[in-house]
Amino acid sequence: MAGSALRRPPRFPRAQSVADGRLGDADAVRWHLAEEVPAAVTFNGESSVVMMVTPADLEDFAVGFAVTEGMVDGAPDIDGVEVLATANGYVIDLRAARLTERAAGSRAIAGRTGCGLCGVESLEDAVRPARKVTARHAIAPDTVARVFEALPDFQPLNRLNHSVHAAAWCAPSGDILLAREDVGRHNALDKLIGALLRGGRDPADGFVAMSSRCSFELVQKAAAAGVPCLATISAPTTLALSMAREAGMTLACRSPDGVVLFAEVR
Repeated sequence: MAGSALRRPPRFPRAQSVADGRLGDADAVRWHLAEEVPAAVTFNGESSVVMMVTPADLEDFAVGFAVTEGMVDGAPDIDGVEVLATANGYVIDLRAARLTERAAGSRAIAGRTGCGLCGVESLEDAVRPARKVTARHAIAPDTVARVFEALPDFQPLNRLNHSVHAAAWCAPSGDILLAREDVGRHNALDKLIGALLRGGRDPADGFVAMSSRCSFELVQKAAAAGVPCLATISAPTTLALSMAREAGMTLACRSPDGVVLFAEVR
């Protein structure tokens, strides 16, 4: 994949808004607010979807979104990414010689920050069959617990505003190798997957840990990238668990008694 952005947003943008607040008779407090802006993703100049995102790592986001949402068959099909700042947000254009039918059928659809159903026009598109995951890693509960303990150190933006999610890529040993943040949990995962693919790394070589609950679209996206294990702070939904079993993925979450593994592949 070649090409780079004309205007690259900062890796971790400074919080542009600071709010004053007061709780009862307590001293006044100030906090940084997370940025949330519209980003239009286009393919070869054709409008596809508008998402609400944190304006950082937008190239990563667009590549990850294209792969996990099935707009392209894989990162090698993407020839370049261009990010342009506009008065109202950003336009991210992906150049690709070959797009899937799903990309051709997704035009000018809006996606809200907390919504994982991006570019969906029908119920059939909402819950697509999960891709089978072939990679396998033996991830111990203690390993996942160490990752959760270390995850806050990889959330510089969240330390400022306490309101964004993180997705981290981890070695099977439990070392966090890469992380991305966003106001939307699925956006954070797309950014992470896009960063891995743009860096020539195979997501199947490690596992993903996230600061959110495990909803089905996270499993769907992780499976599309070949991630064998997804660990989330909160438990999965029933649909997420069912989809993980269908894909052959391992799910893990944190409970009051420690880390519990779900849908473990043996």
